Amino acid sequence: HHAHAAVFYASPFEDASVLVMDGYGDSSATSAYTGSGHKLDQQWQTGFFDSLGMLYTCTTTYLGFKPFEEGTVMALAACGAPTYREKFKELIHLTDDGRFQINNDFIGYNTHGLLKPFQQKFYDVFGPPRLPGEPLEDRHRDIAYALQALTEDVVLHMARDLSKKHASRNLVLTGGVALNCVANARVLRETDFERVWVPPVASDTGAPLGSALYHYHNTVGGKRSYQMHHPFLGQQYSDADIKTALARAGLKYEHMEEKALLDRVAHDLADQKIVGWFQGRYEVGPRALGNRSILADPRSLEIKKIINARIKHREPFRPFAPAVLLDRASEFFEIDQPDPFMTMAPRVHPDKVGVIPAAVHVDGTGRIQTVRREDNQRYYDVIEAFGKLTGVPVVINTSFNCHEPVVSRPDEAISCYLRTDMDVLVLGNYY
Repeated sequence: HHAHAAVFYASPFEDASVLVMDGYGDSSATSAYTGSGHKLDQQWQTGFFDSLGMLYTCTTTYLGFKPFEEGTVMALAACGAPTYREKFKELIHLTDDGRFQINNDFIGYNTHGLLKPFQQKFYDVFGPPRLPGEPLEDRHRDIAYALQALTEDVVLHMARDLSKKHASRNLVLTGGVALNCVANARVLRETDFERVWVPPVASDTGAPLGSALYHYHNTVGGKRSYQMHHPFLGQQYSDADIKTALARAGLKYEHMEEKALLDRVAHDLADQKIVGWFQGRYEVGPRALGNRSILADPRSLEIKKIINARIKHREPFRPFAPAVLLDRASEFFEIDQPDPFMTMAPRVHPDKVGVIPAAVHVDGTGRIQTVRREDNQRYYDVIEAFGKLTGVPVVINTSFNCHEPVVSRPDEAISCYLRTDMDVLVLGNYY
């Protein structure tokens, strides 16, 4: 948890409260810190088995999905009703000190772990688990709704307590639970914190970065000098690598100057074409954020069906994310701060829902990514070109993959392109 919390040093804040929420760590599942300058002090931690992350993961498997498909359940929750809302609250007791405790009458990780986490009382109240592949019923949607609502309640409870006890109006959220973009947006909207920052590597993928930051600032005594403005820290491939991969695949291509390339891609998107977009260094973390992305036009609901039918083949209730120019974001979404890492799902302004329907989830939110030109010039410019052409400075951005991990190398991008019905592939300046 020290490693998770140490991403504070890469945040844009000189001071902040830091809330770490995950499945479990060395000795805890949830902890709170305060950060100021190069200092980071732990304020409290919960017990190892009082885990909001494990509750979400176990309920995910109970609903017939795999561990690490919590994002699917979060999307499913928006389709549910509050049938089990009050009863689900009994699974967690909120304490007066701004923390919480798992109700072991319903759940007991300490005896059965992930193999059999739920007590009989859970099944008596909520029914039998859904087996993988079984049809989704209203009961499953409603349990997903209750789980997500309870998660939001708990996160808000902890955040509000931190805002009362500590002066900073900045909050860093990290740990795997901090990937819950709906809860994060509510923290920004419904607490006294003025800025909320979530790193692109909030889950355990961020532990190596946090370990290095913690050691550098706390052991070595180094000064703060690095802000994580962008996630593009992965491998980059040369023009020669791209040309070799294209030749190996036998693909015809055109090398284009940047402006001509951006104009063509903008027109392709406006013509409802699906574009594979492969540029520069790949992103760290679980989100495609503009260098290993599939881009599409958000102005038609049909585009969601097209992407799912041709490429993604995933559940129809799962949303696609909008990428928007930072300086235009507040025109379309109820947000007034940057979110470059796709960690918030603010509400879409009602008058814009019909403008970007493919980017709006059934609950009226959008899991946005704000884009600054300083962070990714080419990605910004292609969105800007599309905006000048259509009046809408927003594109759909989904990860460049089918069922495999997000593509890394040119060969992987080409393979995904050839195995799907993507219309266009752009690798650097090669079209």
